[in-house]
Amino acid sequence: MLTKVAVLALDQIAPFELGVVCEVFGTDRSVDGFPRYDFKLCTVDGQPVRSKSGFMIIPDADLGPLETADLIAVPAHPVTARLPQPAIEALQRAAERGAWLISVCSGAFALAQAGLLDGRRCTTHWLYADELARNYPKAEVVPDALYVQDGRVITSAGTAAGIDAALHLVRQAHGQGMATKLARRMVVPPHRAGGQTQFIEAPIPGKPDCDTLQPLLEWLLTNLDQPLTVEDLARRTHMTPRTFARRFRAQVGASPHDWLTHQRVLYARRLLEETDLPVEQIAARAGFGDAATMRHHFSRRAGTTPQAYRQAFKG
Repeated sequence: MLTKVAVLALDQIAPFELGVVCEVFGTDRSVDGFPRYDFKLCTVDGQPVRSKSGFMIIPDADLGPLETADLIAVPAHPVTARLPQPAIEALQRAAERGAWLISVCSGAFALAQAGLLDGRRCTTHWLYADELARNYPKAEVVPDALYVQDGRVITSAGTAAGIDAALHLVRQAHGQGMATKLARRMVVPPHRAGGQTQFIEAPIPGKPDCDTLQPLLEWLLTNLDQPLTVEDLARRTHMTPRTFARRFRAQVGASPHDWLTHQRVLYARRLLEETDLPVEQIAARAGFGDAATMRHHFSRRAGTTPQAYRQAFKG
């Protein structure tokens, strides 16, 4: 059963991420056949906290409701914030008795401080994924996911990904039909394809800084449309293919094929965003040769199809 929901609001809480939880679990839509939750907004001491936008948020209670909640939600807050010990212990007790735990964006850091991500797959906003993995090495951070469920712990990426995660939980607790009906009511998709990679800003670099290979890399960035092999590139640098491949990996940190494919995907993303060119033409300009090859590499690296990416990001 999922009837009691408690939100842990920390100082400098992000209003949008808090609003996501309130929209899904704190809005009474029972007159239209939706579940009604006993919803409590909690702070560590029951006193108001300041939001990231500067206004104050008045809670319903202190940590008391966390002791009986079926679900505890932790919205985003500064990643450098330290969770008070009473809050850590309350989260740990909730996990021990089998309550659901869900974090939105940087809220994952609170769960990590409580040790609840140790040995679990999890995610957070792509800006903070490396920091989460570095600070909590026992957690298995999945940086590209919109949300991750591991047992009864759900972590989500930034902002709107919290909606995806919350609907995922509604789907498990109340069924697919209820989740779809709620998504329609909120005017959001019941499920979004792809991961965070499609949202990461990654422009084609202007001048790669790479010692002896820099002239070659600069040339490559302006000749992505050409069919190129390791042998071709080695010849341009007056090296044997084996020596070239070894030196390229040592200086760039990737194989020639992997680096070139990545740059082609970045260029294709830019063309999808900024032009009306058909996918076939973009595939040719980016050096993929045909649309099928481009879809294969684009989907693997961006986590979505070229068509879906264009619909989401062309402005």
